[in-house]
Amino acid sequence: MSRRTLKAGETIRQIVAMSILTEIQDPRVKDVTVVRVDVSGDMQTAKVYVSVMGDDTKQNLCLKGLKSCAGFLQTKVAKRMETRYVPHLNFVLDQGIKNQLLVSKMLDDEKKEMNAANGGAPQQ
Repeated sequence: MSRRTLKAGETIRQIVAMSILTEIQDPRVKDVTVVRVDVSGDMQTAKVYVSVMGDDTKQNLCLKGLKSCAGFLQTKVAKRMETRYVPHLNFVLDQGIKNQLLVSKMLDDEKKEMNAANGGAPQQ
């Protein structure tokens, strides 16, 4: 990624995050965190990775709400960025936090099993 696309991605992330927090009135869009934005090299598309607190149905409902608000958010991005083209926003659920919690739980379980096998003595 070039410096230009990284800078554009960070700007889009800030604009979208603030707009979701302060301006979107859609009741489906709640408990959303914009994790990162990947902008294509030609600045035509941007993948907005979001994390949603809740179960799978709430996440899917929130993602549909964000997709319906994409035009509004693109307008906000266009007003703040001075580029020829405004990237088309595609919203994607970020599974990084979910995977991180799963790995942490697996490691804790393994540690408990090792402690039980050693007679309760903690491992160094």
